[in-house]
Amino acid sequence: MEASFQSLSLLSCFLLLIISLIYLSSVLLTPNRHRKLPPSPPSLPIIGHLHLLKPPLHRTLRRLSQSLGPIFSLRFGSRLVVVVSSPSVVEECFTKNDVVLANRPMFLSGKYFAYNYTSVVATPYGDHWRNQRRLMSLEIFSASRLNGSSPVRQAEIKLVLLNLCCKNSFDSFSKVELKSKFSHLSFNIVMRMITGFTANTKEAEEFRDLVREAFKLSDVANPGDFIPALRWIDFGGYEKKLQRIHGKMDAFLQGLIDEHRRDKSNDSMIDHLLLLQESQPEYYTDEIIKGLLMAIILAGTDTSAVTMEWAMTLLVNHPHVLEKARAELDAYVGQDCLIDESDLSKLNYLKAIILETFRLFPAAPLLVPRTPSSDCTIGGFDVPRDTILLVNAWAIHRDPKVWDDPTSFNPERFKNGEAIGHMLMPFGMGRRVCPGSSLAQRVVGLGIGSLIQCFEWERVSEEAVDLSEGKGLTMPKLEPLEVTCKARDIMKKILPK
Repeated sequence: MEASFQSLSLLSCFLLLIISLIYLSSVLLTPNRHRKLPPSPPSLPIIGHLHLLKPPLHRTLRRLSQSLGPIFSLRFGSRLVVVVSSPSVVEECFTKNDVVLANRPMFLSGKYFAYNYTSVVATPYGDHWRNQRRLMSLEIFSASRLNGSSPVRQAEIKLVLLNLCCKNSFDSFSKVELKSKFSHLSFNIVMRMITGFTANTKEAEEFRDLVREAFKLSDVANPGDFIPALRWIDFGGYEKKLQRIHGKMDAFLQGLIDEHRRDKSNDSMIDHLLLLQESQPEYYTDEIIKGLLMAIILAGTDTSAVTMEWAMTLLVNHPHVLEKARAELDAYVGQDCLIDESDLSKLNYLKAIILETFRLFPAAPLLVPRTPSSDCTIGGFDVPRDTILLVNAWAIHRDPKVWDDPTSFNPERFKNGEAIGHMLMPFGMGRRVCPGSSLAQRVVGLGIGSLIQCFEWERVSEEAVDLSEGKGLTMPKLEPLEVTCKARDIMKKILPK
């Protein structure tokens, strides 16, 4: 037994020596020492500044920016990370340096969830990215395609309304938990748009659970992405977990493709992609199609659900805003028919509420990381190629130099429901802005508008709902939202006879 412990001790010392040598060689051989890098706090050997990263990360990075400045650098192991929290520097990133900064860091998760970095979210900037982006912009998220799928969103939201009404009376308020309902709603909408069928199957529910697992795993920083030696030994079994989740998700998506290949009577997103495969089989392979589907599912489910939960939280905490939104809906839509997506353009106050929710609680508080394809200059500092660039959108959205009373919920700051002259970036900026932003705004607008039109809402108690943030890439609430609601008369016209 003693010999075993001695062997283990020697092995540990040997591994530590190897890691130290790798770290020192990477530092000594990297030609960054004479460059003007952004300011940085003192770091530790090997791990750099990883010990400083406390959740929620966007708050930690803002605190660091308050002492280091609007652009600063950190070391995540052997990787250099530059954090930007200034509107003027962000504008420089996405104008002057937009092409240079159009790449994504190649994290291990992209090898699996982005099908070896070939899907639109993670693939390097170039012809393949342009082809995928053109496909998503013109064929999947175009106005005509979204208008064609509007009945899907209307039907799924109506199911949520009926479910709420069946469990609540017209005479008194009843408690309801909204987080799970928003999660089901956004997932069902995306799946119906993709497949043309309802997602209420056992296989779909299992896939939804896998999506949640994928989000949780992606939220955990993989040490192997920053310390190569830990990736070699798969520290913590991170890659094994990725392989397991991806394997199950891949099998589900392949099953959907095979099913639609056999039955071509539908007109769903998968069917459209399979038509493209018939004309260009060498390019639109099953792997490429699965990568596109995976990107849409992962990007389009949790983000919309989280935004709707934050919006309803803010509304019940500010009853006067809720009442003003209800008055606008009653004036422009009325109580004889449900709100439709075509109504959203004239509901300026509802649009302002959603913009203010995006500002205070962006679903991607640090946006999606970028990495420069070549050395560049940002804010007067040198930024070497392959640096990880993080934009703290959450901090900029609360910058008192940009916004009056930045921590207050005030939809009136958006005149006519527009963010003119403000630095608002819930979907990113530049070439790699989220292509699904128009879909997200339709889902959130129709969802929140329907809930305001059809129900009265109040807090569970007189105390304001807590606004603490939980862990996660999309900045969820720490505690699921529980509120009380009472059906309005319009629901009597919607209920089945």
